[in-house]
Amino acid sequence: MARQLQLGYMNGYWGRGVPPGALEGVLAAERLGYASTWTSEAYGSDAFTPLAWWGASTSTIQLGTSVVQMSARTPAATAMAAMTLDHLSGGRFILGLGVSGPQVVEGWYGQPYPKPLARTREYVQIVRDIVRREAPIDFHGQFYDMPRTGDGSTGLGKPLKSTIHPKRKEIPIFLGAEGPKNVALAGEVCDGWLPLFFSPKDDAHYRACLAEGFAAAGDPTKADRFEVASTVYIIPGDDPEACADWVRPFLALYAGGMGARGANFHFEVFARMGWEDVALKVQDLYLAGKKQEAAAAIPLAMVEDVALVGPPDKIKAELEQWKETCITTFLVGGPKEVLQGYAELILG
Repeated sequence: MARQLQLGYMNGYWGRGVPPGALEGVLAAERLGYASTWTSEAYGSDAFTPLAWWGASTSTIQLGTSVVQMSARTPAATAMAAMTLDHLSGGRFILGLGVSGPQVVEGWYGQPYPKPLARTREYVQIVRDIVRREAPIDFHGQFYDMPRTGDGSTGLGKPLKSTIHPKRKEIPIFLGAEGPKNVALAGEVCDGWLPLFFSPKDDAHYRACLAEGFAAAGDPTKADRFEVASTVYIIPGDDPEACADWVRPFLALYAGGMGARGANFHFEVFARMGWEDVALKVQDLYLAGKKQEAAAAIPLAMVEDVALVGPPDKIKAELEQWKETCITTFLVGGPKEVLQGYAELILG
């Protein structure tokens, strides 16, 4: 993996509206030399529009989606948005993709959730082919049919090529992934990986997954170019337990409530870390509507596996093991006032 450590500024997705101070944070991040800024989407704000809005006020910082929901758009619609934003930003766009889970895909987007690995592979290939603009798109896979043929088609469709020429023929594609096979797929067909709950103690496991993907790609130089942009939660304060309370509700939401029982990929991440018993308890409480109790059931050690909490000296000491992992970009969030301190802590 590329080893020049970088910083990214994460805005995530919105709550009730525009995150307060978001533009000011993006501008501060660019001024401080942050390499990128990122937005997300689930079933509220979309990921592309905020980047276009905030990107209009910037000139150097890269603009990334972490992540665009694949079920929200056809591959062609995603490629169109990516090329458009890449042009508008002068070639600063990074396309982060993710399959999400069946609860969101079927519940919000009204789409089926079949074979996410195979579907991702087809989706990425079509996006790349559209962006490269080397030939009209004539793709007939298991999930995507361009031009559409067979039942339900008029037979009038024909292979088309984008009317706009891309700013770059290769827009970087990162994959949001958590399971071993998905992480390996990121290494094989993408330019980067976007973990959500990374733990340094699982670094060897993830390196092995990525190595499997690099080998499948058949490109001996890919590992040297590949990026791992991971969200890192940093909550400084005198009391680690109190700091962890800022993270616990988020972990409870994802481990306990983001998905159904038996179909929650975030749950599986914590189970692989050795926290299955805790995650089961959290899930039972969360699905019973006891969200506060679910958060309270998460021990400090579980928070410390995926976050940096407590006094500055403690955070600084623990950060050293994070710097030795496969992560190449630390994605941090918060108001503009904290960004200088994060830069000094992580890059200093």
